[in-house]
Amino acid sequence: MTTPRGGGDDPPRSSSGAAAQTSAGTNEPLTPTSMLMSGQQGGLNRRGSRSAAMATFSMEVFDNEVVPSTLSSIAPILRVAAEIEPERPRVAYLCRFYAFEKAHRLDQNSVGRGVRQFKTALLQRLEKDNSPSLAKRVKKSDAREIESFYQQYYENYVRALDKGEQADRAQLGKAYQTAGVLFEVLCAVNKNEKVEEVNPEIIRLHRDVQEKKDIYAPFNILPLDAASASQSIMQLEEIKAAVTALRNTRGLNWPSAFEPERQKGVDLDLLDWLRAMFGFQRDSVRNQREHLILLLANVHIRLEPKPEPLSKLDDRAVDEVMTKLFNNYRKWCKFLSRKHSLRNPPGAQPQEVQQRKILYLGLYLLIWGESANIRFMPECLCYIFHNMAYELHGLLAGNVSIVTGENIRPSYGGDEEAFLKKVVTPIYRVIKKESEKSKHGKTPHSAWCNYDDLNEYFWTSDCFSLGWPMRDDGDFFKSMHDSRPVTMAGSSSQKSSTKSTGKMNFVETRTFWHIFRSFDRMWTFYLLALQAMLIFAWRDYTLTQILNKDLLYSLSSIFVTAAFLQFLQSILDFVLNFPGHHRCKFIDVMRNILKVVVSAAWAVILPFFYISTAAKVNLPLKDMDKLFQYVKGVPPLYPGCGSVHDT
Repeated sequence: MTTPRGGGDDPPRSSSGAAAQTSAGTNEPLTPTSMLMSGQQGGLNRRGSRSAAMATFSMEVFDNEVVPSTLSSIAPILRVAAEIEPERPRVAYLCRFYAFEKAHRLDQNSVGRGVRQFKTALLQRLEKDNSPSLAKRVKKSDAREIESFYQQYYENYVRALDKGEQADRAQLGKAYQTAGVLFEVLCAVNKNEKVEEVNPEIIRLHRDVQEKKDIYAPFNILPLDAASASQSIMQLEEIKAAVTALRNTRGLNWPSAFEPERQKGVDLDLLDWLRAMFGFQRDSVRNQREHLILLLANVHIRLEPKPEPLSKLDDRAVDEVMTKLFNNYRKWCKFLSRKHSLRNPPGAQPQEVQQRKILYLGLYLLIWGESANIRFMPECLCYIFHNMAYELHGLLAGNVSIVTGENIRPSYGGDEEAFLKKVVTPIYRVIKKESEKSKHGKTPHSAWCNYDDLNEYFWTSDCFSLGWPMRDDGDFFKSMHDSRPVTMAGSSSQKSSTKSTGKMNFVETRTFWHIFRSFDRMWTFYLLALQAMLIFAWRDYTLTQILNKDLLYSLSSIFVTAAFLQFLQSILDFVLNFPGHHRCKFIDVMRNILKVVVSAAWAVILPFFYISTAAKVNLPLKDMDKLFQYVKGVPPLYPGCGSVHDT
């Protein structure tokens, strides 16, 4: 454990060599004074803003584990220090000292939010506690002090709490975690004092702690380890049914690299097999295991009529969960005219079919669980699941590769955290790159892509050009500035460097005209109604004279106004969506162009007829006279055109 130097606002600088000169080979305790005395150029100025720092971080900060988010891994160490301080103050001091050093390694330049103040406050706490804790030290050296306490803690807490099935699982799991932290600090202190090796008895105790620590792992709702089978929630019949179905791994071929884990005797299930084959994260598998068990159990217990026996998972529950979970995926496949990858083995036994369905459910939940922000792109998840489910079908069917002659293996499987590193990370880089181009919302929306824009790529059959494994040079992974340039509003005097995305069908152009474009029917009705009311109010006619030819002729001018409003709306549709037109289908582009042309034609035809017939109110059209014979003198050609345009 290297000695941190200095105090104050600047980040401490670790120097293992200086630390060794200060305390190596001696029983000299670790003190803040030695830190300050061994400072070098660029060290800390202790007279910085300590008062301001302490205003933010009080002495209780470390006991309550309120640490900056970037230093979250040291919170368990500080928790242990707070718990054992009443019994062994010197060991608590050594834990905080190790937490300080670890915080420095995690963020050497103190760039994280609140890290600089946190380090300063923690260093002052170490200065304050050094002398009192040293006076209460039982052994001659810090290494002997923490070693003796580790043995004492194991005997009085770990072994005392471990009573088999009658043990308090929560307290025992916490004791194992505390013992793990103490051993970590013990190794650091021994390294600092140049103790060549840890006591073999301590190592033996630590191995026992590590084995039990894996068993008593933290959980959210369901304690699924073997030691918690007697817990109340694990006695529910629906939970037993779901757990039993999930642990049906019969017929699955496990990779050779996973064999040591199988030999430990731990109950492995279908999600463990998916983790071994596709490289999902261990903790993500734990979360989704609880998620899937609770989904199946909740549906299973609500079935009518009740399953018999209740301790066996009913196929109806699995089918219902699949229907809800894969509803969007099936719609996506239907939209793109693709056959879905949810395939069951022909002629298989019911138990084998249920196993296959649970594997599909587990695969989707594991993909969803590790996708992070990609969850905002549901069709992208559908694309990932579509390809991985197809690979899963090949694995279970024992398909053989034509190239290698061996059984098909997942494209991204085999490595630890392969899915996160090789599938999620490349897609997330695209999202991150696009978000950076927004410059916190200062650039036009048409110059960068948000989640919806990127997700639209997976609504077209073009997404299958990415292949599986995904091609690095695919259109989706290209920067949006790789496409042709478009001129930005307000930059007509100079060439704009902003370019079209090449990834989306809709590009929003921010303007107040969106108010009319988005609610054009409402605004059209309001304007035409206002025009009609003004005309009627301006004329000196009563309500019974509304069918007078002069009044009706004036009111018919609303058709001219409607033509101009429709022309304006078509222009706005074309202009505001123009940055995305190069990605639209040809028929969609032609439809927008024809809409502009037709609305422009009506905007010319209707005013022409209105003006040309102003002085001629008795045009002879026999057929139209029959329809408008009750309105004498009104030209039938003009209202006919107006009614056609209105429809």
